[in-house]
Amino acid sequence: MSALIWSPFENIEQARSIAKLLMQEQLIACANFHDGMQSMFVWEGEIDETNECGGLFKTDASLLKAAIKRLEQLHPYQTPAILGWNCEGAGVATQSWLSKLAKGWRQ
Repeated sequence: MSALIWSPFENIEQARSIAKLLMQEQLIACANFHDGMQSMFVWEGEIDETNECGGLFKTDASLLKAAIKRLEQLHPYQTPAILGWNCEGAGVATQSWLSKLAKGWRQ
């Protein structure tokens, strides 16, 4: 089964740097970035807005918890928003590719 992780970052440089580390540590296989994203949120009881870069990370479901834990360690935000979920459906080629990640790219 495949999994996705979503998290916003201050800028694309932060998102790319962390994505590269997660790939090097074989916790994710792919990252997509949505730069220039506008975010609105409640922080310390106040509504705030800012521009951020959204990161969507693809991984195998067996690596989801480890990838989230490592992303929390690497993330520069004091309280990062990190959401991960298993994907019930994925293309055959996508699932095959992500399952190779879980096996350490040995196949």
